[in-house]
Amino acid sequence: MKLEELRLRHFRNYQDLTVTFGPGVNVLLGENAQGKTNLLEAIYFLALARSHRTSNDRELISWQAENAQVFGRVQKHSGQTPLELDLSKHGKKAKVNHLEQAKLSGYVGQLNVILFAPEDLSLVKGSPQGRRRFMDMEFGQMSHRYLYNTAQYRTILRQRNRYLKELGSKQQSDLVLLDVLSDQLAAYGSEIISARVTLLKRLEVWAAQVHQEISQQRETLSFHYVTSVKDDDLIDTQHIYDALKLLYQQHRDKELFRRTTLIGPHRDDLKFLVNDKDVSSFGSQGQQRTTALSVKLAEIDLMHEQTGEYPVLLLDDVLSELDDSRQTHLLTAIQDKVQTFLTTTSLSGVAQKLIHQPKVFRISNGEIQADD
Repeated sequence: MKLEELRLRHFRNYQDLTVTFGPGVNVLLGENAQGKTNLLEAIYFLALARSHRTSNDRELISWQAENAQVFGRVQKHSGQTPLELDLSKHGKKAKVNHLEQAKLSGYVGQLNVILFAPEDLSLVKGSPQGRRRFMDMEFGQMSHRYLYNTAQYRTILRQRNRYLKELGSKQQSDLVLLDVLSDQLAAYGSEIISARVTLLKRLEVWAAQVHQEISQQRETLSFHYVTSVKDDDLIDTQHIYDALKLLYQQHRDKELFRRTTLIGPHRDDLKFLVNDKDVSSFGSQGQQRTTALSVKLAEIDLMHEQTGEYPVLLLDDVLSELDDSRQTHLLTAIQDKVQTFLTTTSLSGVAQKLIHQPKVFRISNGEIQADD
C-alpha cells in the first residue's frame, strides 16, 4: 500500500498543497512549527477520518476558512483508490472512489497507517486508556467488524451509564430495561474482547521476534490482556458473552451505587512482560522503549498478515528519542518494506547512513519543496 499523492486545502497551515510522494522513505525536513507534523496529521486523518492530536475537528480547518479538504490517491494490489474527506462546521463527508460513504466504518481501512511518535514510547508506562485506544485504533483498521462493534458498544455504554445515573437518582425504577442494556452491552463487548484476544496473540508473536533481535536474544517479550472475564472463559465469543452477563448481575448493586458501568472492554488493559516481569513496573527505561518499538514494528507485519497489504508508516520526530542501536533496528526493519514518512529537523548520523535514496521534502511555513 502506497500513498502516491496528497492534496490539502485549508488544512492547518496548508492553504493549497499538492504533493507526490516516493514509494520508499519520504523525509519531511524542516525547523519546528513549520508544518511537518501537520502533514503527517493530514495523512493520518485521511486514513482514519480523525486526528491523533485533537478531538475537535474544527481545529484542523485553517484560520478564517469555512471548510477543509484532504484528498489522497492510494495504490494497492487491487489498483488505485482515490480517497477524499471534506470537513466543515457541519461535520465531515468521506468519499471512496468519488462515492460518498454513508458511514465512516465503510471508509476506514482503505488506507492503513501506523503512527510512531515520541508519546508512543509511553505506551508501556502510560495509562490503560492509552493502551485501549491503541488496540481500538489499530485493530479497527484491520477489521470492519471490530470497528462496527466498538462503535455500537460505545453507544450502548453511554445509554447504560445514563440509565444507571437515572436509577441512582430515583428518576427511573425499571430494572428490566437495565437488563436489556446489559445484554446488548455483553453482546458487543464479547465480540470486542474475543477479537482483542485473537489479534493480541498474533501481535505478540511478531513483537516477541523483534524484541529478541533488539535485545540480542537476552530478553523475551510477552503480553497479558487484563480483563474481568476469567481466562477459562476467553475460549470463544459465546463463553465471554455468558461471563459478561453474569458479571453484570453480580455487580449490579455496586454499579447502581457508583452510577456507572464497571465491567467490560472499556475497563480492560494490556500488560507487557519482559522475562515474565511487568516492564511498566520493573523494566528500565531502555527496556520500556525497546518494548514500545517492538510493538510498533510488529504492527506492520500483523497488518500485512490481516489485510494482505503493508501499511504506511508515519514517524513523527521519533528518531531523536531513540539511541543509535534502536534507530538502526528501526530503519533496517522498514527499509524497502513499507512506505515511510519521517519528520526531522536534520537528517544525519545513523539515519543518513541507513536510509537508501530517501525522497526529501523541505518544509517552511506551510510550503513544501522537493529536493531534486
